Amino acid sequence: MDKQGAGQFKYYVGISSLAQAATRDDRVCVLNILGGESKQVTPVGHAYSGGNVVFGTSPGRRGHVLETAAGNIPVYNTVLEGLQAGHRFNCGVIYLPPSAARDGVAELIRVNPELKKIFIVTEKLSVHDSREIRAMGQHNGIDIFGGNSLGIADAWNRVRIGGALGGDSPDEALKKGSIAIFSNSGNFTTTIATYLRMAGWGTTTLMSSGKDVYIHFAAPEFAFALANDARSKAAVLYSEPGGYYERDADFTKPVVACVVGRWKKKLTRAVGHAGALAGGDDDASAKERWFMEKFEVDRVFTPEDPVVSAKGAVVTNIAHIPAALTAVMRENGARPDFAPEGSLALKPWFRSTRALALPPELDLPAVTAMPPYDAQIAGLNRQIGVVLPRQNMKDASGASQMDPKTQVTSLHGVTMLQAAQYPLEANLCLALLHEPGGVNDAKLASVAVGAEVNLAGDATLVAAQAAREAGNAPNSVLAAALSIVGPGRANGARRAAKALIELGAAAGLQDALDEGFDTSAFEATDADTRALLTSATPDEKAEAMLAGLAKREAKSVFVRYLRTLDGHPTADAVLAAITTTIGWGPLMRKRVCRLTVENLPWWMRLFGTLIGASVDAERHTPHRFCGISTDELLGERSLTEVACSALIGAVPNETDLFGFQTLVGLLLTNGPGAISAQGAKGAVSADGPETPERIQLNKAMVGFLTHAGYAHGGNGYEGVSFLLERFKGVTLANPGDRAHGLDLQTMAAEFARAYGAERTERKEVGAEQARALPCINHPVFKGKPVNVDPREAFVRELFEARGEYNIFHDYYRTLVQALYDENVTRNVFAVNVDAVIASLLLKMLWARYRSGDISDKALETAAFTVFLYGRMIGCAAEIDDHMNRGRNLDTRTPQSEVRFVA
Repeated sequence: MDKQGAGQFKYYVGISSLAQAATRDDRVCVLNILGGESKQVTPVGHAYSGGNVVFGTSPGRRGHVLETAAGNIPVYNTVLEGLQAGHRFNCGVIYLPPSAARDGVAELIRVNPELKKIFIVTEKLSVHDSREIRAMGQHNGIDIFGGNSLGIADAWNRVRIGGALGGDSPDEALKKGSIAIFSNSGNFTTTIATYLRMAGWGTTTLMSSGKDVYIHFAAPEFAFALANDARSKAAVLYSEPGGYYERDADFTKPVVACVVGRWKKKLTRAVGHAGALAGGDDDASAKERWFMEKFEVDRVFTPEDPVVSAKGAVVTNIAHIPAALTAVMRENGARPDFAPEGSLALKPWFRSTRALALPPELDLPAVTAMPPYDAQIAGLNRQIGVVLPRQNMKDASGASQMDPKTQVTSLHGVTMLQAAQYPLEANLCLALLHEPGGVNDAKLASVAVGAEVNLAGDATLVAAQAAREAGNAPNSVLAAALSIVGPGRANGARRAAKALIELGAAAGLQDALDEGFDTSAFEATDADTRALLTSATPDEKAEAMLAGLAKREAKSVFVRYLRTLDGHPTADAVLAAITTTIGWGPLMRKRVCRLTVENLPWWMRLFGTLIGASVDAERHTPHRFCGISTDELLGERSLTEVACSALIGAVPNETDLFGFQTLVGLLLTNGPGAISAQGAKGAVSADGPETPERIQLNKAMVGFLTHAGYAHGGNGYEGVSFLLERFKGVTLANPGDRAHGLDLQTMAAEFARAYGAERTERKEVGAEQARALPCINHPVFKGKPVNVDPREAFVRELFEARGEYNIFHDYYRTLVQALYDENVTRNVFAVNVDAVIASLLLKMLWARYRSGDISDKALETAAFTVFLYGRMIGCAAEIDDHMNRGRNLDTRTPQSEVRFVA
């Protein structure tokens, strides 16, 4: 080695003081200056330093420039070209990839004898290359910093070289003071400087050492330069596991050492920074011990246990650095550089503690944020509802999911087993508002939908009846009706809902059920809005809805507000007031998007039309639906009762209602992959969910209906048909009576033997296998001696707890055992959840079927219809989710995945 280092070192160290590390006289050449990282940070450092970058290199881009606020930086193919153009520099910065960094260092040294410092931003250099770089630097008398370094900044000199210390606004973090910083982490170097400034401490030189295996300018060199820097009274070190540099450093000034990474001791390989290896005797615990010995303290500093000495302190949390430094400097008789500029206590810029009772120590007040965040947060606070990011929704859903192990689906986090215990109106709220409705919501929803089910004299009923009489399946019948309920039938109520949302938000309404809220807080309605909400003459439908709400004692600030207006509320306004009340809580809690609540009136009309169109036209008269008067429909009956009456053609009893509720809940969704859900989402995607004004909800629901069919939606009927065959010719008065007098075991065994014989015979003659038994076996729940569908087991236990019996469900369970006992199956098959659906439905309709009031065809229609009742709710959730979250045409299959089948 032909050049001797400074002071105590046996190797070359050219910098004897931190004041020399980065100065205003330094001139810089940046290799790969147009790379992704460099072109972002170099312009900031160049401007902050008064223009210290003379040129940069980027092979093949000679003649280009990097624009900065301090002027353009020229770009050359090579370092030599820049020198030949007359530029001079003494510092090189390496932004090259790891495989090229060594050659970049060699190029700088080879062509520039004036070179004194090299800063390597590149991380994860190989040990072999780092050793060669070290050797080149030593042989040529050059100090090297890094690798994996963000360079050096100096608050006194207002200069930074080789990275992003101080961030995009260095002046905010780097305030002139008396504390030097040496950190393994580049980003934390800036963070620590900011923390110190909050406590009144400014900085001198900030050095990002990097944390590759080789740290070229390490803790010993930093300690030497610190000792010789008259500006620096003390230093802060941020240290990660790996390496012995800190142990070998000899500090003569006070130091606060932050040692992190105790958790890494449990690992067996490097994580994060390349040199931060786990285990060994250079882990975090060892480094804490080294520093404690140097500072003569016996434990780590914490605010609760402020252990320091005049030599220093050890912390394990960067937030404790300012307090530890102040305590150490107090031991040395030194005060902060300036008055504290802030506090590290948590200062939230916004908060939401609605419905939470927090203890005082956690109930932190929000403070005004710094610009420009204050304006952004103010805008967010004015925002009504949540805004979801757009994303590709092909084969995805933000509404539903299926557990692959249990096959239990969920909607907005509520499993179908839970939903089966909710009334229909609560599940409507769940689908669109992401939470089941409460008692008051049920009253409101029953009026909103109930007002739409009687279609007497309406074109929708005419269309549905024509489709029905033409022999169409139930889904086609309902699609014919829904096709008419387009935007023209919904826009009035949607505009009214939008107006009410604006009024409520402007008045600061928090609880739409607050009976003490003064509706005069709603600002005087302008003429257009008043015309939207009221008319000069009474509206019969609106009056009936208001009477129903009053009879049910339903609460609603918005309905109360309508009653205070001059004139008569319109039906659109009453519907909007109801739906805005239902959606207000989720909207204020930012559970749902504003668009969802604005669309609720349309959804209520669609649900009402679906239920109404599912029954024959003769059951609609001007003042009665399915035998229920309008007053009773709006003032007494729950929506669950009304829908059940429409399905079974009679006033339901309590047992019927529970069975119907269970059926609908189980059928809400089958997950995002269901054919019906894909049809609904495809219709939204084709219209363009990013432009919601073009979305027609009725068309999307038609997409669901056209994708439902006898295999997908009518499978319950297969079970019903099978049960009718098994119970044909037997005397059964009440399927819910345990004392039915039938020998189910004999019935099941006889069928099992006959079915087994048929399978054997068909196999012997080479014919196709006998048809699979409907609702028995499951592709997931099989392979065990006794197989159980957990969904079927849940419903069975639910009804057993209520003391309710169902002979058809009992027969299915007896049959799977008989098939095993008669050697037809190798194990006991699972009774599928579809068997539960068929059993429940047949039990509800058995009396009317035996009396001849309902035919086999009507049973088939009922089985299909109850599926549509449940799935209409689940698909509404998918449609709404896709409107708020999806992208145009994002359900389309890529051409690369499309096949031609010959």
